[in-house]
Amino acid sequence: MRRAGGRGTDELRDIAITPAYLDFAEGSALVTWGRTRVLCAATVLEKLPPFRQELGGGWITAEYSMLPRATGTRQGREGLTRKIQGRTYEIQRLIGRSLRAVADLKALGERTVILDCDVLQAEGGTRTAAITGAFAALALALEQLRRRELVSSLPLNDRVAAVSVGLLAGRLWLDLDYEEDSQALVDANFVATGRGDLVEVQATGEGGPFPVAHLSSMLELAQKGLKEIGRIQEETLAPWLPLPW
Repeated sequence: MRRAGGRGTDELRDIAITPAYLDFAEGSALVTWGRTRVLCAATVLEKLPPFRQELGGGWITAEYSMLPRATGTRQGREGLTRKIQGRTYEIQRLIGRSLRAVADLKALGERTVILDCDVLQAEGGTRTAAITGAFAALALALEQLRRRELVSSLPLNDRVAAVSVGLLAGRLWLDLDYEEDSQALVDANFVATGRGDLVEVQATGEGGPFPVAHLSSMLELAQKGLKEIGRIQEETLAPWLPLPW
C-alpha cells in the first residue's frame, strides 16, 4: 500500500538535520521532516533553577512554540494574544525528559541548558521532530563546553529520538503526517535511546480501546524508524564532535 507522496506504510518521510543553523546559539539544528520544519536552539546558562541547587549536577529543560503561520490559518501567539495551551506544556516537558534521559547531569556541572524548539511549519510530527532536533542542538552545545575544557568529556550517555506510529485502515503506518494523524484510530509516539531503551510511549485510542497486541506491533515498527532516524543523527553530528555512545 502506497501513501501520499509514494512512501510505504513502513517508511519515514524525508528527514534532514542542518547543524549549527544559527550563528549565536551555543548549539542549534534545523530539522526538516517532510513538510514539517522545527528550529532547535540550545542556550547554556552558568546557573541552576532553585529546585536543583541543592541536588548537585546540572539541568536540561525545553520550551516549545509554534509560529502563527506554521499552519494553514494564522494562530495567535501563545503567551501574547492567548494563554499557553496545555498541549504546549506537555510537549516541552516531554522534550526535556527525553534529553535528560541520555544526559549525564552530574558531569554537566552546575549549569542549565535550555532548548528552544520553534515550529516554523507544521505538517504532522512536530513533537517527534522537536525531540530529534533538540538532541542534535544539545550535543553541539555540550561539545562547545568540552572544547573550552569546562567539562572533561561530552556529558551524554546515548542519543535519543522519537517517531510516531498509527493505525489506519486496519494497518499500522509509520511516521504520520497531519492528514494521516487526523484519521488514525490509534496514534502513538515512541521516544527511545540509541540502544533501544524506551524513554516514553504515548498511545491513544482515538476510535476507542485497542487490543494490547497492537502495542508490540507498533513498537516493532517504531524501532525500525528510530534506527533510521538515529543514523541520520549520527551522520549529522559525526563531523562536529566525537560520538561517545
